[in-house]
Amino acid sequence: MDNNNTSSTQGIQTVLHPVTDLDAAKAVYSALLGVAPIADAPYYVGFEAAGQHIGLVPNGAATQGLTGPTAYWHVADIEAKIAEVVAAGAKIKDAAKDVGGGRLVATVTDPDGNVLGLLQDR
Repeated sequence: MDNNNTSSTQGIQTVLHPVTDLDAAKAVYSALLGVAPIADAPYYVGFEAAGQHIGLVPNGAATQGLTGPTAYWHVADIEAKIAEVVAAGAKIKDAAKDVGGGRLVATVTDPDGNVLGLLQDR
């Protein structure tokens, strides 16, 4: 472990929320964040606010296994980070996959079953 006060992540910059009614959720998050979506499609609505990306995933529970909001830690090397956290006791939930535009995402669970998202932009 690196103890020189530098982090091997770029912090939580993305949080995905599973929603059942995309239009209703879009209205609530637009009001909460005070901005219009930057991505608005039937399969995904995304907002940028205060340096964070907030995504709405319709039927995310059924299609992606999202049981609640999932925070994504941005990392420089997703495979190296997966190996590091698995060696420390995490379990792979969803292996790294390209979700478009060279963006890789994966999820792992901590020893208590909490889901941790990992995200790498190429």
